[in-house]
Amino acid sequence: MNWEQLLSLKRFGDTNKRLRREQDPTRLGFEVDYDRVIFSAAFRSLQDKTQVIPLSKTDFVHTRLTHSLEVSVVGRSLGRLVGKQLLRVHPYLEETHGYQFNDFGAIVAAAALAHDIGNPPFGHSGEKAIGEFFTVGAGTQYQKELSDGEYEDLVSFEGNANGFKLLSESREGVEGGLRLSYATLGAFTKYPKESLPKKPTRHIADKKYGFFQTDRDSFREVAEELGLDPRGSKEALSYARHPMTYLVEAADDICYTIIDFEDGINLGLIPEEYALEYLIKLVKDRINTKKYNSLVHMQDRLSYLRALAINTLIADAVRIFMENESEILNGIYDVALLDKSQYKAQIADIIDLSVSRIYRSEEVIEKEIAGYRILADILEVFSTALIRDKQGKASNYDRLMIGLLPPVFRNSNASTYHILLNTSCFVASLSDGSAVHIHNKITGKTL
Repeated sequence: MNWEQLLSLKRFGDTNKRLRREQDPTRLGFEVDYDRVIFSAAFRSLQDKTQVIPLSKTDFVHTRLTHSLEVSVVGRSLGRLVGKQLLRVHPYLEETHGYQFNDFGAIVAAAALAHDIGNPPFGHSGEKAIGEFFTVGAGTQYQKELSDGEYEDLVSFEGNANGFKLLSESREGVEGGLRLSYATLGAFTKYPKESLPKKPTRHIADKKYGFFQTDRDSFREVAEELGLDPRGSKEALSYARHPMTYLVEAADDICYTIIDFEDGINLGLIPEEYALEYLIKLVKDRINTKKYNSLVHMQDRLSYLRALAINTLIADAVRIFMENESEILNGIYDVALLDKSQYKAQIADIIDLSVSRIYRSEEVIEKEIAGYRILADILEVFSTALIRDKQGKASNYDRLMIGLLPPVFRNSNASTYHILLNTSCFVASLSDGSAVHIHNKITGKTL
């Protein structure tokens, strides 16, 4: 892979090549990507989607929206720092093509801003709830009508693949979705493969999948334009990661490690003395003891340590990326950047404490259980109504249910796979609150 191709400004439908030197300096193409994501309806819905605590009513807790904004800020810093060093290593990118270090920051910032845009309500349990509807729920009845790949898309429903669909899928009157640059779409795609074969290797790019069967051709076009190295076959598409993906992933890892931990402290799930001890271990070489001891309030001490921790991990991720740039470009770097961090032990301690005190807390588990039931019920009602309508057997109740769907999700003339996938994507598009509201409607609780 080579950087000139990887930094492609091409967008869906372009007939002429977009050159970096010809970009309007007041509104660069990669910055347009950021704007298009932030003004999209799918991004706005993240304001009421769970990051850690489902349906939390406290201002202390991050939502997917605030998390995504923070990941984007960290990602921009990572991209700029890496970009500055890459331009020294590959001066032709600036001298011949006009790329600037800010371009790398803009690509990573836009991809990071969108990284959770396809995630269902109720956190990661939302993905599992959709998948289990098709493995152990009412959705099992459709397996015989689906190909293996189509069925795997549903039983392993993936927010990353739904994100690619939202960003790139054409619909009536809107060609190419948000029409982001292919560089940003490539950086967004953490798992550049289809759902089968499942985890064919231990490479980080094979951990999950990044596009549905409906989007194979779209992703193939993006991958070929970017020059991503093919890793699969014509029958099973798989590509090497875009190098900037490692920075998007690192930004996410840094934020959820440190900021989910901070949420747990603010909610009282993790005692302050534990928290400060764990964070101090991570930043002990950079802490200004005099400044730290002058901070009277816990919130200020925590903010100081959080900022130090994030900056420490940013610097470490940049170091790891540059030390492994050749392997990354050749598609053979097979782990996340922070897996090679000199602070790996401290990160592991923080995550272990977060798992035991936050992710497995009674409040989280109780709301995730409710989320499972809510999403399964919504999926069953709408998928049943659409399939019956396809068969010409829709009841009056079914037609009423179809009328509740946004027009883009009402097509019952499509294949069974498209109906089930679109219904799953509709459920994934819901915020936590709107999922509860729709569930109340279909169960008669609003009467």
